[in-house]
Amino acid sequence: MVTTITSTNAPPAAGPYSHAVKANGFVYVSGQIPYTPEGKPVEGTIGDKAAQCLKNVVGILNDSNSSLENIVKVNVFLTDMANFGAFNEAYTKVFSSHKPARSCVAVKQLPLGVDVEVEAIAVEKQ
Repeated sequence: MVTTITSTNAPPAAGPYSHAVKANGFVYVSGQIPYTPEGKPVEGTIGDKAAQCLKNVVGILNDSNSSLENIVKVNVFLTDMANFGAFNEAYTKVFSSHKPARSCVAVKQLPLGVDVEVEAIAVEKQ
């Protein structure tokens, strides 16, 4: 069974997709950009923006019978790899002891002109 998730703890989707999809005990969270749940862009450092992306991911997971500790894989998209270190600083504040598998790639551009996007795969709580 496949269930789509719409969360009030993340910004409205920027396109025709769900915040997340649950299937076979997994939660697949769509890419989250640095916008607040009210749909406002986050200004500031890449760390500030990364923190908001991760907050959105966690909010969606909380609405999906999952949590930060249940994340098994994170995919990170940066428009500039010069931001890799600063992103990692913000990431480490969220993932201090739990360290899921992760990829980080540079991309030419991201939706709405943002410079970071984070997506995740988690398992549901038992």
